[in-house]
Amino acid sequence: MKPILTTFLIFLFFINASGADITIKITNKYLNLPVSQKQDRKTMKFEINGKQERAFKIRLANEPEYWVFCDLSALQGQTIKISYEGDAAALSKIYQDDKIAGQDSLYNEKNRPQFHFTSKRGWNNDPNGMIFYEGEYHLFYQHNPYEREWENMSWGHAVSKDMVHWEELPTALSPDNLGTMFSGSTVIDYDNTAGFNKGNTPAMVALYTVDNPDKQIQCVAYSLDKGRTWTKYDKNPVIDSKSKWNSKDTRDPRVFWYKPGKHWVMVLNERDGHTIYTSKNLKEWNAESHVTGFWECPDLFELPVDGDKHKTKWVMYGASNTYMTGSFDGKTFKPESGKHYYTTGTIYAAQTFTNIPESDGRRIQMGWGRVSHPGMPFNGMMLMPTELTLKTTKDGVRMFSVPVKETEQLFKSIQKSSALTADNANAKLKEFQNADRLRIKTTIKLSHATNAGLNLFGQNLINYDLNFNLVNNVFYSPENMTSTEIIADIYIDRTSIEVFIDGGAYSYSMERKPVAGNKEGLKFWGNNIEVKDLEVFRVEGIW
Repeated sequence: MKPILTTFLIFLFFINASGADITIKITNKYLNLPVSQKQDRKTMKFEINGKQERAFKIRLANEPEYWVFCDLSALQGQTIKISYEGDAAALSKIYQDDKIAGQDSLYNEKNRPQFHFTSKRGWNNDPNGMIFYEGEYHLFYQHNPYEREWENMSWGHAVSKDMVHWEELPTALSPDNLGTMFSGSTVIDYDNTAGFNKGNTPAMVALYTVDNPDKQIQCVAYSLDKGRTWTKYDKNPVIDSKSKWNSKDTRDPRVFWYKPGKHWVMVLNERDGHTIYTSKNLKEWNAESHVTGFWECPDLFELPVDGDKHKTKWVMYGASNTYMTGSFDGKTFKPESGKHYYTTGTIYAAQTFTNIPESDGRRIQMGWGRVSHPGMPFNGMMLMPTELTLKTTKDGVRMFSVPVKETEQLFKSIQKSSALTADNANAKLKEFQNADRLRIKTTIKLSHATNAGLNLFGQNLINYDLNFNLVNNVFYSPENMTSTEIIADIYIDRTSIEVFIDGGAYSYSMERKPVAGNKEGLKFWGNNIEVKDLEVFRVEGIW
């Protein structure tokens, strides 16, 4: 039921052929908007003193399926005019309050992930601008605040002290007259190279793509309050390369400081690969080189091999997470090996945190989990944060990925066994088959060169084919080529599953989809297999 308002909205209707207007004085934190996927998208605009404050597309509904919201804390006391091109009757459903509609059930919804980040409302996809600054991990992300499907691309924003428990903040970057906000990255400009700093406060600077029907351009914005509010550079764009590439596909700037050359580096996806740009001031950029074979969302970083800081390789990848290793001199990346893969499945457009202290030294990644959340007022999720490392293997230097140590606080071991038959292991797992979240660590030893694994209501958590070297139908060759064993660390949430094989040599993620009618629960299967180790963990929620 809609709560009784302490201050009723001032509804002054002006109905015309193209829609209707209402005028509202903002007295509460949130403006709650009724939405239904059954409605067509129409444009809504907010105006203050005759000047447009924002414009977006929304499926406003007189009979809502769910509600979304605008945080109008910054507009307290002001009067806004809301115009809408669609059904005027739906405007009467809009209300303001100091709670969002559905606050009482927030984070407890049926299909809400319990140890993965999701936005309160709306759509989210690619992680953007991931950075550590003054004790906070910042996660920006592609976001549609006004609907559970893709549109109105903006930068959502959340912060965390541990990459596990997240606080969602107001939208950081919203569409403007240049277009919508696509992916990008952030840096801290300690040396004030761009001139945005104020006194001793260094600017957090965002480099991002603006998308419009004609082209994609690269723009700059900066924040002086730890990413809470942003000022867009008045001379945007800083790169417009459509004519050079004869393509609109120029996007997703990844920027970092290259200490040996004392300059900024941008890796930008342009048409058929990644272009490397350099700059002294984050505003003027020079194209230096290009590496073909990657699509969207670049990243480029240096990692020690086997933990040896004197022996390093650079890693370049794109949105699909295939990667090359090689060398980098500040202007040119020279591939030496690849492309390889280390993770597959629902993960897409993963990025790594910048500005991690040297005393920590980890390269930490988060990716978008392309997982649907039926019946929910939100959609899309972030996968678990993982630490990336390079290790020497029988096939050469390869990247490994395991959940960061901070996640361990969520897991408590509640059962541990060894040397089990499949039937004995299944009996021990029976009590957990309906858990909405669970972690399982196991080692399976095969007795035949066939396949074996572990299912959850018919869905393959692991399907290891020893003959064809396949794990869930993806080629995987273990370090010991003649080993008959496989180690899996499995993380099960309400809507997703993540699996890390043999200490992170390979990992994959999937949507949790039980087979219709299957009642087997958790089940080890295979020809006379041995479950050498089995450990089950209870999982605490992050909300």
